[in-house]
Amino acid sequence: MHLGNDVVEPRVETHEIERLVARAQQGDRDAFGELVYLHQHEVYTLALRLTANPDMAADVAQEAFVRAWRAIPGFRGEAAFATWLHRITVNMAWTHRSRRRRLQAAPLDEAFEIADPRDDPVRAGEMSELRDAVKDALSRLPSGQRAVVVLKDVYGWSHAEVGEALGISVTAAKVRLHRGHARLRHELEGIRERG
Repeated sequence: MHLGNDVVEPRVETHEIERLVARAQQGDRDAFGELVYLHQHEVYTLALRLTANPDMAADVAQEAFVRAWRAIPGFRGEAAFATWLHRITVNMAWTHRSRRRRLQAAPLDEAFEIADPRDDPVRAGEMSELRDAVKDALSRLPSGQRAVVVLKDVYGWSHAEVGEALGISVTAAKVRLHRGHARLRHELEGIRERG
């Protein structure tokens, strides 16, 4: 399984995903292998954004797929398969966090894509500086705040979905998001003043 960012995520119709899920629920390993292939990039990217560590993200993604294989017979289809898989990934990231007690703040280059410099070199340079500043500021957030900011702002999850995935209340998700935004603003202002 290749989990690097150079993988281009294939697009597949919803009915095809549903067909693969149904086959996987019956124990078809090849069907589940197809599901892994179709979702490996998005799972790895989510794990990377949550852990800020490429090696840990690869471990989280691997374990998320193992967990999904074990749990797929009970998948009821109440949410899209990708949403269900994202929740498993979030849970695995938290499991890693509790195991290691502290997430390492490694570079987040792989988690943030920038414009192609061949398109507009000036814009790409500006985007690169902004990406680096946001990456640096995000890596300084406590892991609980970073997770809420990533899930809410990057993935567009509702407060309820964030709370459910992280095992916290909706109010706690809102508080962490507010505090995360405030801290990000503070970090970005500090970077701007130093620069």
